[in-house]
Amino acid sequence: MVFGTGFSGEKSGARIRLKGRPQLGQAAPKEHRISQIWRSRQQSTRLSSARCINRLAASLLAGTLAIVAQGVISAPAQAAQLNRYCQVPQSDADQKAALREAGAQGDATAQSQYEAMSQQHAQEVQNCRQSQWPKNQAVWLRLYPCDLQPGRLDEVMDRIVNLGYNQVYIEAFSNGQVLLPKNNNPTVWPSVVQASEYADRDLLAEAIAEAKERNISPQAWLFTLNFGYSYGQKPENRQVLGRNGEGKDTLEVYDSGNSGTSEAAFIDPYNRQAQDDYLRMVQAVIAREPDGVLYDYVRYPRLVGPDSVADNVKDLWIYGPASQQALLQRGGNGKGTELIRRFLQRGYLIDSDIAQTDSLYPTEGEPLWQSRNPPTVAPKDLKSPADRRPGLQEELWRLSVAHAIQGVVDFLQIAATPTRQAGLSAGAVFFPGGNRAINSGYDSRLQHWNRFPSWIDAYPMSYAICGNNNTSCIIEEVQKVLRVRSNAATVKPVIAGIWGSNLDRPSLEAQMDALQSAAPQINTVSHWAFGWQDAEFDRQRKFCSAPQSVNRDSILKTRTSEEQMSNQQLGESE
Repeated sequence: MVFGTGFSGEKSGARIRLKGRPQLGQAAPKEHRISQIWRSRQQSTRLSSARCINRLAASLLAGTLAIVAQGVISAPAQAAQLNRYCQVPQSDADQKAALREAGAQGDATAQSQYEAMSQQHAQEVQNCRQSQWPKNQAVWLRLYPCDLQPGRLDEVMDRIVNLGYNQVYIEAFSNGQVLLPKNNNPTVWPSVVQASEYADRDLLAEAIAEAKERNISPQAWLFTLNFGYSYGQKPENRQVLGRNGEGKDTLEVYDSGNSGTSEAAFIDPYNRQAQDDYLRMVQAVIAREPDGVLYDYVRYPRLVGPDSVADNVKDLWIYGPASQQALLQRGGNGKGTELIRRFLQRGYLIDSDIAQTDSLYPTEGEPLWQSRNPPTVAPKDLKSPADRRPGLQEELWRLSVAHAIQGVVDFLQIAATPTRQAGLSAGAVFFPGGNRAINSGYDSRLQHWNRFPSWIDAYPMSYAICGNNNTSCIIEEVQKVLRVRSNAATVKPVIAGIWGSNLDRPSLEAQMDALQSAAPQINTVSHWAFGWQDAEFDRQRKFCSAPQSVNRDSILKTRTSEEQMSNQQLGESE
C-alpha cells in the first residue's frame, strides 16, 4: 500500500561561507586562524578548485622554502608507506603529533613542518583511497565542547587521517541538542556547547573546515524522529509527540521503562510543528556547508519484550492529533471514515459497528478508504455485518500499519528535501531488520527502509553478532539491502568494531575483508565509531583532560572498556 506525500519542499537557508586559511608557515595560534575562518564566512565566497590547488601548492612551497632557509631540512619529506587500509605508519603519525605539539608551544618552524606534513598525509590517504577498496572509508564522530580547546580539532582530524579515513560523519543533532553556537542558534533545541566563553564559537563549522583542509569529506549526522528528551519536557511540545492507543506518548513510555531508548522522545511525523522545527534545524546545519546530511533514527521507538512487536492497532504511534486526522482523511466515503474512527477507538470492530455505519450512510455501498477499491455493490445487496466484519477488520489493520509507515517515509522526504535542493548528498541510516514482519505483527520500529526514496542513499547498520571471528551474519545484512537496492553505489554499509581487536565481534580488518570479498561493488563503508578506536582519547576529549601521546599499535592489542558495549547500546547508537 503506497500513499503520496503531497510535499513540495522548501528552499534551504543561505549557506555560511568559510574564508580560506592563512598561508602555511605562519605561527599564529590555531584557534585564532580558525576564528578568522568562521567569523568571515558570510562575506567570503568559496574558492574554485583551480584556485584551491594553486593556493595549496604555493603555501606548501612557501612553508618548505622557509624550513630549508633555516637549515632544518634539505629535501622534501619522504612519502609515508600506507598499508592496504590506507593507514599512516605509527612512526609518521608520532612525528606529526610531536610537530603539532611543538607548534602549539610557539615554535614557528615546527608549525610549518606540521602543516606541510599534515597536508602530505592527507593527500597520500586520498591517493590511496583511489586505488584501494573501498573508495570511501568513513568514521562516525561525536564532538564535545572540549574539542574547542586549542589543538583538539587538529588532533582529532589528524587521527582520522592516520586511520585511513577520507570521510567523517559529524554528529550535529542528537539527544535533544544541536551543534550550533549558543549565540547563533535559531532552533528550538539547546546548543551542545553551553560555556559562556565559547558562546560565539561554531564547533560544527570549525570541524567541517578542518576536515576539508585534510581532504576529508564531512557530512552532518542528524537524529530524525527522535527529537530528544528535553524537547518532550516542554509542555507545549507534548502534543507533538507520537502517542499510542493507550493514550501514552513516547516520553511516557520511555519513563515507564518499556523502551530501550535513552534520552529519547519520538515525534508524530504527521505533526506540522514537528516538521517546521526540524526543517529550521536542517537549514541551519546545511548553512555550515557539509558535503552531505545523514538522517538517523528514521523510525519509531524500539520497545522491549512483548512490546517489541506491534500486533494491534493500539500499539501503533498514530494516536496523536495530527496522525489521527491524517488517517481519517484517508477515508473514501462516509462509511470508510466512520469505520476507521471506530476501529481506532476500540482497536477492533464488532458487528454492530458495521450495522450502525450502514444505517448512518444508507445510500453508500462498500466502505472506501485509500487503496481500497472493492467491486461496486448496491446497499441492498451487501452481505451481513457478521460476514463482512473479519475482512474489513483485517483491511483496517493493514491500512493503519501502512499509515504509520508512510508517516516515517514522508517525514524523511520532508527532512531531506532541503539537502537535495542545496545540491548535497542525503542518506538514511537504518537497521536492515527494522522492516520485519513477525507472525501477525511487525517490528515496533516500523523502519521500512525499502520504501525510502531512491534518491536518498542507504546506510544499513550491519551490527549483527554471530561470533568474534564470524562475519557471515554481518554480510547477510548488507546483502539483504543489496537485493532491494538496484544501484549498489547507493548502499553504504555501517559496521561496528575496532581496528586490530576481535573480542566480542570481528575486527574491522576482518569485516572489511569479508565485505570486499562478498560485495566488491560497494564504494563506501563507514565505521562505528571514532570514540571506540581509542577510549582514553575519547575520555580526554569528553572531560577536557590534558592530551597525551598514545601509541596506536599498543592500543590495538588490548580491549578497552568502550568495547564492552551491549548489543542494545550498540543498536541504539543509531
